[in-house]
Amino acid sequence: MALSVQQIQNIENVLCNSLRHKFKNYNPEPASMPFHTRLLGKDRMALFSFIHSLNTNFGTSIFEPTALTLASSTFASAASHQIAGTQISSEAHRVIQNIMDGLTTANLSPNKPGEIDAIRKVCRQGEMKTVKLTKVDIKLVAHNGIIYFFDLKTVKPNTGGFKEFKRTLLEWIAAVLATNPTVNVQSLIAIPYNPYEPQPYNRWTMRGMLDLTNELKVAEEFWDFLGGEGAYQDLLNIFESIGIELRPEIDNYFKQL
Repeated sequence: MALSVQQIQNIENVLCNSLRHKFKNYNPEPASMPFHTRLLGKDRMALFSFIHSLNTNFGTSIFEPTALTLASSTFASAASHQIAGTQISSEAHRVIQNIMDGLTTANLSPNKPGEIDAIRKVCRQGEMKTVKLTKVDIKLVAHNGIIYFFDLKTVKPNTGGFKEFKRTLLEWIAAVLATNPTVNVQSLIAIPYNPYEPQPYNRWTMRGMLDLTNELKVAEEFWDFLGGEGAYQDLLNIFESIGIELRPEIDNYFKQL
């Protein structure tokens, strides 16, 4: 069992509170779909609308607090919605642009350790420019001092978005190194589950832009990294247990719609 009793209770509370908050505050958008409703039924359409609404904030309301709960026992610190930094050197900007140009034209292959080294060498060279970067979804600091930044994405990110995702990961590195050039910092994309199971996650859309070994954690890779081996399976069991526990509340809620 990877998770402690306290962790399990904390995650159960996150799930229960999130669903009950959604029930209390859910206000479906007015949308008349007469063909769908007559074909599928009002109750199924209400459920579909609710699930669609829940999916839009599943990351912030459920995945992020769950990630923090897991990481709190295995890392020195864990926080969400953090600022990587406020300045990047002009030379670091140049290096990042060169990396992006090389990846876009396929003249370079993704190599995150090498990219970090290249940014580190120039992290304080040139003019220091103030920047407003995308916030870090999950920031972890390991007991050995390594900093991990995670950008939590939907399970099927838009293929065209990976170019900007990559730039964000590199800019986070540059901003941290501008403050502390010697720190060990890693930036990664996290995808909470694999929609292709039991087949492997379809990573080909990211190949050529992301270093798949050093910049991506999917499903079990991500959750076990946060909470230790077995954490992913424990999470699935917790979600199932809470679903069974709250089923009467869920059924009663939809009867009222």
